[in-house]
Amino acid sequence: MQRRERVGLHVARGASIAAAVPLLLSAVLLQGCSEPPAVEPAAAEASSYTPVLSVKELMEHIVDPIADWIFDAAVVDISEKGTVETKPLTNEDWLKVERGALILAESANLLKMPRTMVPAGDKSLNAERGGPELTPAEIEAKVKQDPAAWNKHADALRTAALESLKIIKTRDPEGLFTAGDKIDKACEGCHLEYWYPGDKKAVLESQRNTVTYEKPKK
Repeated sequence: MQRRERVGLHVARGASIAAAVPLLLSAVLLQGCSEPPAVEPAAAEASSYTPVLSVKELMEHIVDPIADWIFDAAVVDISEKGTVETKPLTNEDWLKVERGALILAESANLLKMPRTMVPAGDKSLNAERGGPELTPAEIEAKVKQDPAAWNKHADALRTAALESLKIIKTRDPEGLFTAGDKIDKACEGCHLEYWYPGDKKAVLESQRNTVTYEKPKK
């Protein structure tokens, strides 16, 4: 009797374990399904970007020449021979200006990406401290000290470019003068802060004394 009870006890335990196995497997499977896959931190994703150009090269090869697509789209040339106006006439003309505005707006994101100020070995910028222009090292230190201020200037460029896009969409050649002026001020505001802050007073004084052309109303 005692042996049977022990056998029965073993059987009962065996049955309980056998019954519990599917439950345990189900719990493990459910847990595996409910847990989301590990997400890599944003910092790791950001580090995957590898800038090709320095800020100087970005300005020389992308920002400056592309901005000219907008600046040169509407021009009034006054000389002894008279006044010559240039403005977009064809769809191709307007498409070029539109592309310029879009590329210029997108370049603001490129400016926000951490990158060197000048390419390695570049000696074209001022290398001595104390002059009206900051050295590349001084510019880089200033950006690292307050990246939000740097990004704010980049955002100002994007805002001006996107505002010009609205004018371009309406095919308003006169509005391009205003658009170009806003883009120029966004660029100059950044330059006066990070490139040649020593000339800031003189530049602002020159801007106040600059004579602008206003087309006679018909």
